[in-house]
Amino acid sequence: MTSSATRTDIATALTDLLFRPDLELSEAVDRHFAPDYRQRTDGRWDDRTEFTAHIAHLRTVVADGSVQVLDELVQGDRYADRHVVDVTKTDGSAVRTEVYLFAEFAPDGRFRRIEETTLMLQGADSDRNLGSAR
Repeated sequence: MTSSATRTDIATALTDLLFRPDLELSEAVDRHFAPDYRQRTDGRWDDRTEFTAHIAHLRTVVADGSVQVLDELVQGDRYADRHVVDVTKTDGSAVRTEVYLFAEFAPDGRFRRIEETTLMLQGADSDRNLGSAR
């Protein structure tokens, strides 16, 4: 395992993915997610290609936002956190989601696997699936 100085974290990854339109999506994904990356969100598994399609969709509906990490733990190649994502959508509406996340790092410090559960704190009923929308 690489040193913690070269590991990614969820706040940096989400900021690059969602809130940096100047950064190409493929570069953001390559920076934070291993080639064999898999993610389970609210029970649904996606591979790296499906995850990238999800982020591409979010980039069309998210205008701005931020990530606040409330709790974070790293032990060996394991990562866990609880964070809140605040999003302003392109239509001006706001969504606030709390996320409980468990992850595994690849040897190079990128995420290999994430399993997360989301809890919408603010937003319309139609935003409940934002964590897995395509």
